[in-house]
Amino acid sequence: MNQLSGAEALVHMLRGHGVDYIFGLCGDTSLPFYDALHRLNHGITHILSRDERSAAYMADGYARVSGKVGVCEGPSGGGATYIAPGLVEANESSIPILAITTDISVGARGRYALTELDQSAMFRPLTKWNGVIERAEDIPKMLRAAFREMTTGRPGAAHLALPFDVQKGAVDATDIWHDEDLGRHPAWPTGPDPAAITKLAAVLLAAKNPVVVCGGGVVLAGAEGGLIRLIEQLEIPVATTISGKGSIPEDHPLALGVVGSNGGVPETRAFMEAADLILLIGCRAGSVTTERWRYPSPGACKVAHIDSDPGVIGANYPTEAAVVSDAKLALAALNAEIGAPTPPARDLNEAAVTAAKTAKFAAFHALAQSEERPIRPERLVATLSALLDDSTVVIADPGTPCPYLSAYYPVLRAGRQFFSNRAHGALGYSLPASVGAYYGRPGAKIVAVMGDGSFGFNAGELETVARLGLPITFIVVSNGVFGWIKAGQKSGFDERYFSVDFSTTDHARVADAFGLQTWRVEDPDELHTKLAAALNCPGPSLVDVVCQPLQEANAPVSEWVA
Repeated sequence: MNQLSGAEALVHMLRGHGVDYIFGLCGDTSLPFYDALHRLNHGITHILSRDERSAAYMADGYARVSGKVGVCEGPSGGGATYIAPGLVEANESSIPILAITTDISVGARGRYALTELDQSAMFRPLTKWNGVIERAEDIPKMLRAAFREMTTGRPGAAHLALPFDVQKGAVDATDIWHDEDLGRHPAWPTGPDPAAITKLAAVLLAAKNPVVVCGGGVVLAGAEGGLIRLIEQLEIPVATTISGKGSIPEDHPLALGVVGSNGGVPETRAFMEAADLILLIGCRAGSVTTERWRYPSPGACKVAHIDSDPGVIGANYPTEAAVVSDAKLALAALNAEIGAPTPPARDLNEAAVTAAKTAKFAAFHALAQSEERPIRPERLVATLSALLDDSTVVIADPGTPCPYLSAYYPVLRAGRQFFSNRAHGALGYSLPASVGAYYGRPGAKIVAVMGDGSFGFNAGELETVARLGLPITFIVVSNGVFGWIKAGQKSGFDERYFSVDFSTTDHARVADAFGLQTWRVEDPDELHTKLAAALNCPGPSLVDVVCQPLQEANAPVSEWVA
């Protein structure tokens, strides 16, 4: 019988599911796996990160822009604990990533072996699917199960623990088979109940002033075309969550932009208040999108919902019509059901959308032209908007970048051109996620924007970027403060500032020491020239922009507005 080692079987199963890249970090318990990667002719590229948390964020960024499963790996003990934040972020964001953490030998359990940890218990609440491989012969079926769970239904994260001795055990080579469809997401999408589509169509056609709110599910499903057809034939304004940016080009005459407490503005909120029906598509109607469930106010208007996860429908609002389905299939069925009706006269129409966006950007551009020092965040966003083309992928870290870019950076091409880690909002995401995005979308310009608080979390990955020569541009919003918290202390706690300020770092000099091309900008008149130079740099580059801190700025965050 032709046999493989467990580690060899793992490599073959990953490759069979279309895995091109693995992001990870070495450790003692991973030695058989690394040896198999070294010896076998498999076509997988291993990207060595400097931190397991970064490896998971790299896999996340890769999966978001490629449509494929992102794979990360790390060793037992500390490696497993470090990789966890990236898994829970991906899982809550419906992003399929597989984390493989190696482990102590099965025979060493309960004997105080170094790095012993109950990995199954640890990862169970963080993932959609989780397993520990107890026998080498189970590796093929466990990999098949992981890929099936990650990519079907609502996509999510999976974790596999691979003990040291299991990696060296025997696997029958005839059990190495796979379904290539499960290497991409969404796989095996589920279509809607025709009766539910008929009911939704009737509710939608009866509404006088409907508004569509798109979450990340539209982009995940590739449903942008169906969405645009629906809203154009019914003349319905479309708002998005931050994760939903890219559902519709934001220069479309019916595109409102982002709504909610992070990136929303009063002009977009007004549409939520005036609607008599809100159709949620791939959107959970969480606390940020609804400004803590105030817009829409419960009972103020009807709510309809399309989502692949039945658990989110009706969780926060009574639902007039519900469709459990992949968004792309649901919108195709809905468009076929509706046909080509004559829309009624509406108050919320193209003219209203144009007026709202005009007012929103008039206030923004007035600040974006400021010559003040420190540089206003509005000036930075306006300059980026002028320099970047619609093929650029922009990753925004939480803090200053997220609300400003969400509100005012226009995504002019449908699809995943912009993203941020909106599930848990951990700092330090955009730098490693941009590495994954680079490999997930070859040829696209990748730009990561972070605050200086975020820079401190993952600055070590600049070595990874320099070692690999990746032409990513990093922009640091430098203001020496955990600004989101300080702004909250100002607005909600009478300016009782506590433990939020830190010293100023010359991030350009730090990045220069790692081998990047760098610029530092304090004068707003130099911003355009230096950003352009960095964006045109053939290798990795970083621009350190000394900016106004959030607690002094006019950020589009509703909870800070008096």
